[in-house]
Parts: sequence; C-alpha cells; structure tokens
Amino acid sequence: MKKILVANRGEIAIRVMRTAKKMGIKTVAVYSEADRNAPHVRFADEAVCIGPPPSNQSYLLGDRIIAVAKDLDVDGIHPGYGFLSENADFAEAVEKNGLIFIGPKSHAIRIMGSKLAAKEAVKEYDIPMVPGIEEAITDIDKALEVTREIGFPVLIKASAGGGGKGMRVVDREEDLESQMKRAISEATSAFGDGSVFIEKYVTSPRHIEIQVMADTHGTILHFFERECSIQRRHQKVVEEAPSSILTPELRNEMGIAAVKVAKACNYVGTGTVEFLLDADMRFYFLEMNTRLQVEHPVSELIAGVDLVELQIKVARGEQLDIRQEDLKIKGHAMELRVYAEDPLNDFLPSVGNLERYQLPVGEGVRVDNGFEEGMDIPIYYDPMLSKLITYGKTREEAIELMIRAIAGYEVKGVETTLPFGLYVMQHEAFRSGNFDTHFVKDHYAPEVLQAKREQNAKIAAKIALKQYFEDQKIVRLPIN
Repeated sequence: MKKILVANRGEIAIRVMRTAKKMGIKTVAVYSEADRNAPHVRFADEAVCIGPPPSNQSYLLGDRIIAVAKDLDVDGIHPGYGFLSENADFAEAVEKNGLIFIGPKSHAIRIMGSKLAAKEAVKEYDIPMVPGIEEAITDIDKALEVTREIGFPVLIKASAGGGGKGMRVVDREEDLESQMKRAISEATSAFGDGSVFIEKYVTSPRHIEIQVMADTHGTILHFFERECSIQRRHQKVVEEAPSSILTPELRNEMGIAAVKVAKACNYVGTGTVEFLLDADMRFYFLEMNTRLQVEHPVSELIAGVDLVELQIKVARGEQLDIRQEDLKIKGHAMELRVYAEDPLNDFLPSVGNLERYQLPVGEGVRVDNGFEEGMDIPIYYDPMLSKLITYGKTREEAIELMIRAIAGYEVKGVETTLPFGLYVMQHEAFRSGNFDTHFVKDHYAPEVLQAKREQNAKIAAKIALKQYFEDQKIVRLPIN
C-alpha cells in the first residue's frame, strides 16, 4: 500500500495521515468547498475538491470519492469515523473497484449496524444482554405485554440508531404509546428505518467500551476498556482509560466478551464493543461500532500502540505480531472533546470565527486538532474542533494535567466545551469515580459555571489594574 485516500476531514483526517506518512505512505485528502483552506488539505500530499459544503454533496458521495481514488492510483481508502465509515455499501463498492477498504468487511458492518441483527449474532456466544424484546416492534399491545413482563422503566431504541436519536426512556405505562410513536418517527427521519425495540432501562449505568483489533489470520485482541460515561444528549464529551472502577477480573471478563462479539461477525480491523455496567457491576452488551472511535487515543496511550498503524497493516493482510498476554495497562489517559458548543446554553453549536486559537503544549499533553487561528467554524458538520488528551502515571496525574492543559488552551471567537471539561475535572463526583451516564443531569449546573467565569473575569481585571498602577510607578527618563 503506497498511497491512501482519507475520506474525511478535520482532526481525524490529519490523525490518519500522520501515521500513513510515518509508514512511508502517500496521502490524498478530499474536501468540500467549505474546507478549501482547512489544515487537512495542506497536510496531505495531494488534495481534491469533491463538491459543495453540505456533506450529502461532498463527504457522503461514495462514488465520487472512489472515482478520485482511482484517478490518482490510490491503493486504499481510510474512512475515519462518521460520514461513510459505517456504510456497508460504500465498503463493498470500494472493494469491488479493486481498492482496499481500511476497515471491516461489509457483512460485519451490516450485522453490527443493526442493533437487532447484532443481538441475534452474539446470542450463541453467551454474551450478557439487557432483558427485553429482540425483534422490531410496532404493535402497542405487544409492547405493553413486553414492558409489563420486564417492568418499568424501559428504553425504546431505534434498531439503526446512534447518537441518542430514536431513543426514549418510558417510566409509566400510559406514556408508552406516545413515546413509541415519537421514537419510530425520529428513527424513520434520521435513518430511513423506523424499526424499534424495547429493553429494560438500566438505572445508574456506566458506559464501558472495549477496544478490539482483529486480523485476517484469526487473531483477535482487546486493548482494555474506556470509560465513556460523561455524556450530553447521549453523546460522549469526556473519556478515559482505564476505568476507575473495573477490577482485573471484570476487565478480563469484559475483554473476553468483546472478543467473542468480534468473532460472532467474523470481524476484521479495529472496532469497539460497547457495554452498559449497572450499579451491581453486571455488564450488558450494547452495540459494536465498526470503525475507529473518536476516543481511540486514550487506548493507544495506555496500551502503547498506534491503532491506525495496526489498521493499515491488517488491511494489507499482515498478521498481528502482538499477543494478548503481552499487552499491559500502563498509566492513565483522559480525553476531552473540544466542541464549538456553548455549555451555558444547553451545549448548542457556537458558530463564528476563531479570532484566537492557541493549543496547549507540554509533557503528557496531546492535541488531535483540525483547526487553526483565523478559520470560520462551518455550520455543515459536527462542531468538534479537536480532542485534548492527557496522559499520566496515575488517574490523579492525568486529571491535573488536563486542568492545566485546559487553562493553556486559548480560544476566542466561539464558545467551547473547555469550561465544561474543567467543571468535570474539578467535580468531586468525577474525581472520586462515583458517577454514571447521568452526570450532566445530576451534577452539572450552568449557573455555577457562569459564576466561576465571572469570578475569574473579576480576578483578571484586578490583576490588570494592579499591573497598570505598577507600570505608572516606573520612572520614565526623558529622551535627549
């Protein structure tokens, strides 16, 4: 593999290209008109504009991307995450055109892309699953029968869902019909598939996921877990590895279960198996993400591997030269997704110009970044600017490094999730490890964040005023 095309944008495009260049592989960037001056375009060896700003006219045009790859004699296509990364038809089309898809085979994407099909696939492997119905359901009477059997609260979920869409928590029987209709409508609108299913709602859950990697020679490895329970709108904001609450025995048990899930769909490449962990430390299979995850850097740091490099090697047909017993957890890593969102206004996107944009640096600090000073934030795509990652010998050290890194991250022109990240790092519930996926609902108070911001502004003003008076005391000698 001498040249790859990265079918993505922003920080993940640059992240993939860095490893490709390290491996002596040429890179091709694709970009929309809105990203003409984006860093990932300049970072690549070659770059091609593929259409107007909307993603359905550019980054989602699989046929156009494949045509560019063939024109430029590309060997493989890396989809990153989002866009076409979990599109089975695209993966299949890439291979049919004589190119290598740097990801799993299309059949695995199809199976794991449907929560119902995924549950069916892992059944025979004795993987713990949340009690519920394992088939699509639209009949209200049948839904009532199921919910009475498993008990409220229940969770209605879109089979093809993700990112919290088509998902409804129902606490009372009288709300079931209206919430089902809403979930079906939302799922149809978001995914073109209105299939929903019902399962028991796990109260006080932790979101624990296991990083896996499989080659074409039968080797499947896991690279331990990530804790991803700090979320807003069912989407992650803060991730860490390892989890602060898993025992070595439970970690091993979940790792084995994740490997079985990968085996159930003949998986190849990098993937993530997601589990819910309840208050009694019982875990349940949630889903499998058939791509590189946003939060993969924390796994790389604690396991001492480059997951993108392993992806490329596996795609070339190479055998993994690591054994499970050789993998050990070393240190602790934190990640904050730096979104252009306003944490004081329900995390709504904050569009504007990056008047000031300076990244933190230092030992134990990594920033996977896709923007630079002077750029506008496009309204067409996910508003993530970068991923801020810290790595220390202990969890406490990683947290303190994150607090310092947030302080050193300068952004002016848009609101970001940096203040929220600081709030999390300083909160006792997070620092103690006593939190779950309801952290934002249970602990986050925008007014406290606002008060801290005002207090910091007052302190800064006082320091500036004191410096002004000090400057006035300086005797200025007349110039002859």
